[in-house]
Amino acid sequence: MTMRFANPPKSTLIALGLAALLGGCANLGYYAQAVNGHSSIHNRIRPIHAVIADPETDPRVKHSLAMAVKVREFAIRKLKLPDNQSFTAYADLGRRYAIWNVSATPELSLESEKWCFVAAGCVSYRGFFSETEANRFAEELRTKGYDVSVGGVRTYSTLGWFKDPVLNTFLGYSDTELAQLIFHELAHQVVYVRDDSTFNESFATAVELEGIAQWLNEHGSEKERELFVAAQERKAASAVLMLGYRQQLEELYASGQSDDEKRAGKAVIFAELREKMSGLVAEKARANYARWLAQHLNNAHFASISTYTQLVPAFRSLLDQHGGNMDRFYAAVRELGRLPAAERSALLHGMNSAGHSASNIAP
Repeated sequence: MTMRFANPPKSTLIALGLAALLGGCANLGYYAQAVNGHSSIHNRIRPIHAVIADPETDPRVKHSLAMAVKVREFAIRKLKLPDNQSFTAYADLGRRYAIWNVSATPELSLESEKWCFVAAGCVSYRGFFSETEANRFAEELRTKGYDVSVGGVRTYSTLGWFKDPVLNTFLGYSDTELAQLIFHELAHQVVYVRDDSTFNESFATAVELEGIAQWLNEHGSEKERELFVAAQERKAASAVLMLGYRQQLEELYASGQSDDEKRAGKAVIFAELREKMSGLVAEKARANYARWLAQHLNNAHFASISTYTQLVPAFRSLLDQHGGNMDRFYAAVRELGRLPAAERSALLHGMNSAGHSASNIAP
């Protein structure tokens, strides 16, 4: 999940004025922290070539930045992603995450709360550049009875309005994961539909998967390909498990039981999920699952669980229909994005039935 800060390139005062006019005075402080956080990132940027040439730069950072340069060139050449100033600079934020996202749902519902922004539209999270501010906002929601989730996010995107840098929060992962991240974020600059997070994230994930398949076929070793396929299998296993329990929760909340009975059923479902996920952690030895399970699980953790994957088969089928031609694929996706939401959703869910394998990496 990535925070989208997509205000047009106007002065800070104009951006805050629009925030007050369109978002209400109550949101002025939130917009101020967003503008200040964005400015703080861009005040730290240095050209990647200068960071690599600096003898004081950590060799591991040099390696990752050199890889980012190669990945960006590949993205432009093979995937026809935007050839702009994004990911040509580097910024060290001095922290683990770029932002912290807060998500919330009612106590007995999986319907996400929505927050609407001046240019990016309505999304099911609210992003903060300060962990303290995110936790403060989360606590306000909890006192109102919401189930709340706070999660650190390593990426940050302005959807191409500004020169998005590679951040220190991108680093420390495998070369394959770095490539996936860059493909995904650049895809958001190709097509972004207001108020439709599932469309946007599923499209970007489809581009990411196509990109990493081509990247590994061209540049990856046999070991890297095997590791990627294994990682996809682990993600698929956890997704199937969580989607099954999400379905149980949806059925419980839609039932005619009393609120007290629903609360009791909810506790049982989450206890079973924790037990199943603990088994998956032990089986797959995945530290990220362990961190997830360390939290107090609630509805908010489920609210957007299918956002990144729900429509991926439809987009991959659409890519197949255009013979893998990325330019024609993007044109078709833009046309879909212009349709009314209900028509767009019906078409994509119909295409979903065609299905698509998780990876087309050659052995």
